[in-house]
Amino acid sequence: MNGSTNEAHVRRIDVNCDLGETPLLWRESEEPRLLRLVTSANVACGGHAGDEASMHAICEEAVRLGVAIGAQVSYPDRENFGRVMLDLSTEHLTESIHEQFEALAETARAAGTRITYIKPHGALYNAVVARRDHAESVVQLASTKRVALYGLPGSLTMQRAGEVGVPFVREWFADRAYMNDGTLVPRSRPDALITSPNLVQERTMRVVTRTETVAIDNRIVATPCDTICVHSDTPGAAALLTAVRNALDACEVKIASV
Repeated sequence: MNGSTNEAHVRRIDVNCDLGETPLLWRESEEPRLLRLVTSANVACGGHAGDEASMHAICEEAVRLGVAIGAQVSYPDRENFGRVMLDLSTEHLTESIHEQFEALAETARAAGTRITYIKPHGALYNAVVARRDHAESVVQLASTKRVALYGLPGSLTMQRAGEVGVPFVREWFADRAYMNDGTLVPRSRPDALITSPNLVQERTMRVVTRTETVAIDNRIVATPCDTICVHSDTPGAAALLTAVRNALDACEVKIASV
């Protein structure tokens, strides 16, 4: 009985990474190594990257490893890797992210798994923090498909998800610097990425024990989180994911999907 009670009070945090973004054949890339270090895989499903072959390979390996699958929907813009905000109509965006979700859902079913959450990618992720029409498209997709939604704490998507009963998973980025309003430093700035494993481990321990992050101007920002992300295209991503896991282990946090 005591063991069950103690287990119930152990804090759990998910570790996720964006996958399916490599230009290489998936199994010949670094991404299989990254998949072994996470509990949730954000799978690119055609909008900014990814294709049927990469989705199938990731889903197959995720089943073997017991990793949760998420649809990483984005603006339909492979040329700019989904990192440029597009002023799409609500109808156009809704149609595109629905098609992306369904492409991955079909592949996941064939591999014996299913999508459990949605995570917007790149410019769409940043846009839905405050842009109501695009946030509504993303939240409604999660609501319709009955899956959870990953996003920034305090975002418009978090507010809207709560209103319609979509489970919202608060995300923190181990490899990205933060502004003092809790948003991410734009990638156009040279200080946007965190690539030091030691610094990532230190930051992760701080966010776990104090639920805070030191912003780019040295102010303290509240950053509660349920999941921690490292991007697959950040230099040294495997070492950074290992640093995150080491920090969670040191803080006696159970690493598990949400």
